[in-house]
Amino acid sequence: MTDRVVDIPERHRFVLERDGEQIGKALYRREPGVIIFTHTEVDPEIQERGLGSLLAKSALDAVAAEEGTRVVALCPFIASYIEHHPEYQPLLSR
Repeated sequence: MTDRVVDIPERHRFVLERDGEQIGKALYRREPGVIIFTHTEVDPEIQERGLGSLLAKSALDAVAAEEGTRVVALCPFIASYIEHHPEYQPLLSR
């Protein structure tokens, strides 16, 4: 079983895949210099803990790799993840 997160910019989402099947997504929109996370979900039939965190971490790591891009966390899950992982707080748009 292999989990991976990929960015699909034309669909405005990071997708969590397990063995090629989509099991979660983090939706966003972009504005100049900012990525706005609007919604995150993981397939409710999969009861494993940590999949949402994997999705959030991977998406935020991808944003961190972009020079100068900031995050607006409208999505409560992404906002909570950042609150509990202070290493991502510098990404927040002030």
